[in-house]
Amino acid sequence: MTPLPPVVGAQEIANRDDIVLCDVRWYLDGRSGHEAYLAGHIPGAIWVNLDEHLSAHGAPAHGRHPLPGAESFAASLGSLGIGPDDPVVAYDDLNGTAAGRMVWMLRVLGHDAALLDGGLGSWTGSTETAPNARAACERPVRAWPEGAFVDIDGAAGAGASPEVVLIDARGGDRYRGETEPVDPRPGHIPGAVNVPTTDNLGPEGQFADPETLRARYEAEGVETPASAAAKSVGNNAVVYCGSGVSACMDALAMERAGLGRPQVYIGSWSQWSHTDRPAETV
Repeated sequence: MTPLPPVVGAQEIANRDDIVLCDVRWYLDGRSGHEAYLAGHIPGAIWVNLDEHLSAHGAPAHGRHPLPGAESFAASLGSLGIGPDDPVVAYDDLNGTAAGRMVWMLRVLGHDAALLDGGLGSWTGSTETAPNARAACERPVRAWPEGAFVDIDGAAGAGASPEVVLIDARGGDRYRGETEPVDPRPGHIPGAVNVPTTDNLGPEGQFADPETLRARYEAEGVETPASAAAKSVGNNAVVYCGSGVSACMDALAMERAGLGRPQVYIGSWSQWSHTDRPAETV
């Protein structure tokens, strides 16, 4: 079948029985994503734990959601029963804020994956409460590709470079330093521009059309890759957020717009704010 685009609608997958549906609900306020899953999910969907399956664990200086090692991620996918040839569609109930992390991780590894546009709210069919589990499988390890993301030094360099667009995907109040609900200090990385993830969505919580998204990012200096073959990698943007989760949704938005895939600063503000590096609050 044709590979999945970065974002798909519910109707586009309604008649496909080969897709593994993944419920990736997670909440910054500490609510249980698993309890939400058990209260009602799309039939057949398995639950994916963002903290356990899509993140590593370390000191606060590494950020709140570091990227897991390649071996660890392969083991998690195998434990979930997601084989190397299983197409994945992930969703949450926050319009993709959490589920986008899984989709981005899979897509940079060359795995067929998409985000359900509008998330659980776009699903008009029935739901179920019984949990689902797939048989564990062998999952080959795929190394994270060089250039898919940057570290803290790369983020600093992006902010200082006139050739790179460093994008802060958080809300404007956090970008400007007016509020900081979870990290040690307010502000943003010097040189970053603010393109909030939520502004990529329409009033129904679904992504804007590709042309609108393209115009948003081009207005900030994001450039189309030089060749059609490069459209899934290598544009001139680096994107970050609070902890490297919702920024992945921005990356999918750029890919949807035909602008290629930016690099993601996984440590994001949760890492930067634990250091003595400078911050801007404007």
